[in-house]
Amino acid sequence: MINEHPGAVAGADRHRIDACFLGPYGENDALLERLVVEFLRDHVYWRRNFHPEDPPAISTEASRHPDYLAFESRMRRELHQLSAALKKSVPFHSPRYLGHMVSDLLLPGLVAQILTLPYNPNNVSEDAAPVTVDMEVQVGLQLARMIGYRHDPAQPDCAFGHLTSGGTVANYQALRLALALKAFPVALRDAGVPDLELPEDDWCAFNLHPHAATALLDRYQSWLAAQSPAQRRHWRQRVQSARIEHLGLAGFLARHAELRVPLVLAPVTAHYSWSKGLKLLGLGRAHLQLLPERGMRLDTDALEAMLDRCRRDRQPVLMTVGVLGTTEYGTVDPIDRMLEVRERASTAGLGHSLHVDAAWGGYLATVLRNEDGSLRSRDEVAADYQAFPAAEVYSAIAALGDTDSVTIDPHKLGYLPFGTGAFLCRDHRVTALLAEEADYVFHGSAPKGYLERYRSLGQFIPEGSKSGANAAAVFVTHRVLPLDHRHFGQLTRQTILAAEAFHRRAMVFAGQMQACVAALVPFAADSNLVCLALNPRGNREVAEANAFVRSLHDEMRADPGQPLQLKQFFGSVTTLRPEALGAAEMQRILGALGLDAATLEGADDGDDRLLILRHTLMNPYLIDHENGISYIDRYFEYLQERISRLSASRGRAAAP
Repeated sequence: MINEHPGAVAGADRHRIDACFLGPYGENDALLERLVVEFLRDHVYWRRNFHPEDPPAISTEASRHPDYLAFESRMRRELHQLSAALKKSVPFHSPRYLGHMVSDLLLPGLVAQILTLPYNPNNVSEDAAPVTVDMEVQVGLQLARMIGYRHDPAQPDCAFGHLTSGGTVANYQALRLALALKAFPVALRDAGVPDLELPEDDWCAFNLHPHAATALLDRYQSWLAAQSPAQRRHWRQRVQSARIEHLGLAGFLARHAELRVPLVLAPVTAHYSWSKGLKLLGLGRAHLQLLPERGMRLDTDALEAMLDRCRRDRQPVLMTVGVLGTTEYGTVDPIDRMLEVRERASTAGLGHSLHVDAAWGGYLATVLRNEDGSLRSRDEVAADYQAFPAAEVYSAIAALGDTDSVTIDPHKLGYLPFGTGAFLCRDHRVTALLAEEADYVFHGSAPKGYLERYRSLGQFIPEGSKSGANAAAVFVTHRVLPLDHRHFGQLTRQTILAAEAFHRRAMVFAGQMQACVAALVPFAADSNLVCLALNPRGNREVAEANAFVRSLHDEMRADPGQPLQLKQFFGSVTTLRPEALGAAEMQRILGALGLDAATLEGADDGDDRLLILRHTLMNPYLIDHENGISYIDRYFEYLQERISRLSASRGRAAAP
């Protein structure tokens, strides 16, 4: 039986959501077919009307030629085999899928991508994508508005964003930009540029606040523009030859002996892309310092202590990283307090960037935004939910607009096709430090207008060639569902309500199953991931608890060797680690489950952490009002049956 939870989506809003997806049962197949056929025909008409005086190059008789027919037959055979193979794919569309950060695709994005693919735009520049390059730049402004960055291109400090293959590449871009901005004032000093009020020494230049470094870059560009063409060329070449991008890290540091490789400070729950990024940029994994958590969020006292130590040791810091929706737990770091810590460190002479990895949780900001872009109060937001947002979560999301850069993945909580990650920076002027030149792609000096500047997008981004179809998918989706609480926020709201309903049902489940298993939601959900820790009743060993959870998960993971229909539900697992939780939190969870902490501390790799079930609650049909079905209830009924069978087997195995 479905219990209507507080703030449940009203009928009209549910029907609006119903038009957004193909549906778990393919209910909107006719709509999708009409749209695809309509725009495929439209594409064909475009081809025919490009130069109608040109005759058809493929004759009508060609389709009857044996070679043509053989090729068609071979193509159909391979496509049918592909279609058959794809039936083994993970059913992300189903409300029975509770695993990773993916769900069904929004129809406007899916159709926009399909519609655009035959045009094959390459978003490296407007020469190859005169339409979709502008769309990509507009997507950056749409996302900037959502998180609170300045998004008016007429303003000199307007934000800038672009799409990437995913959050990993967006995080690389954040590192690349932060390093360029950090080192540029040193290059100005090295080049001896006059009249700019440069910092007094290399240490001060390398440790400017990002706002001050951006202002210095702006003054330099204004000064350069006022010089004669010959002087402009001279000073541009002189500064470029002193930059870290020209010298390389080793050459730059050899030239400035007072400086050291800067650190990146991130929470222990940070995504592994940060380790990859430091290796890729040549900074080295040793310069990634992982900081402890407190209550599943970054410990800002530990962050401040580390920054104080760095200042005393004259160890520069490139950036601090906060996570808004960790990959494993969906938890939200205290971005507002991290900003306060950064300001104090910068005032003391240790300036550095603050980046937020919101690959998962970025779209949570939609529920905080009014239609005019203003911020809703916490009380307004909380009226829709039972517990969300915690005061700390609200403050963290509301503070995004004061950070230096953000990663967001539209292909996660944006319900869009893969290949649509996004990078945003607070002030677009800093992108001048990333610009490349390629005469065959980018022509002449960059125009002064914001949109014109970024039509040569490939100058500023890590990728070269990239699909404009992805940009079209995101742009159209954000136009159909604007990024505020009344539009896109209705989808985000559904995921949060589902997480709250899941948490409540987990508490009921724990009471029902207490005779055979200890069940615990180890920490309240900050977003829409809910974890569940389990331990067979009477067991004290972490290794045995892990084996028990692993057995449960074995029946809920994709197995290409079995028909999908044999799986009742799909789920995922993660681990709880003492270094992530802290000793006190780890002890609390182990104690509640009846586990002996000593069996964790002395365990080998794999059992030196606690395995738990992890549930991503994205699907908008987890509670099916149309048919009176709660897939959340059904999941716990399934789990109850599986645990009862496992417990019975365990009991028989233990019997003499």
